[in-house]
Amino acid sequence: MTKVRQDAWSHEDDLLLAETVLRHIREGSTQLDAFEEVGDRLNRTGAACGFRWNAIVRKKYEQAIEIAKKQRKQKKRAEQRSKIVRPAPVFSAAESAYLANPSDTDTNNEIEAVGTDPDITAASDRQAEKEGINLSDVIAFLKTLQRGKATTGRLEQENSHLKLENDKLLQKVSELEKEIGGLQNRQQTVEDDYQALIGIMDRARRMVAFQDQESVQGATFKMDQNGNLEKIAK
Repeated sequence: MTKVRQDAWSHEDDLLLAETVLRHIREGSTQLDAFEEVGDRLNRTGAACGFRWNAIVRKKYEQAIEIAKKQRKQKKRAEQRSKIVRPAPVFSAAESAYLANPSDTDTNNEIEAVGTDPDITAASDRQAEKEGINLSDVIAFLKTLQRGKATTGRLEQENSHLKLENDKLLQKVSELEKEIGGLQNRQQTVEDDYQALIGIMDRARRMVAFQDQESVQGATFKMDQNGNLEKIAK
């Protein structure tokens, strides 16, 4: 099929180009393959897709490109690790019993004795070399496993303690919120009572002033022999 040139690139076209290139980078493929794939889907040439990517789209996805490259490296390392075939460890009766019950003190002491007796260790190492495994590594692994179990138990206890503390704090917060709500209600009641009291006092003040005014206007005075005014009761 002949590919027709199309000058206008839409936002969807740029998005398809970016997603395809990033996918090829993650999968360890080449950008040229990505350009060809996009060209087939958009009826464009691979060269046109490559030009669009390098000139316009790439600068918008610099961070995504770095992430894709890291994912590609991680994928390669995971594939390489999966190809490494490790020989199955061969355990003695004491070691097998320890794996079944790491807390068994007698079994643990027996393993310690194996690890410290030169003759036993040498013989075990020679046998282990034939089997492709070092007994010292096995003992170290078992000790690490036991320490890891102790650490896990300690962390579980700390986690349980922190959960209890968190529950107590949440309960305290709930109680304080209720107390704040009650204080706000009481404050509103006091404010309402205060406003009512102010209203009553204002009305009383106006009534007293009115009564005083009526008393002054309705009074009758006469002059005595000394020229002083004297109020005459009605």
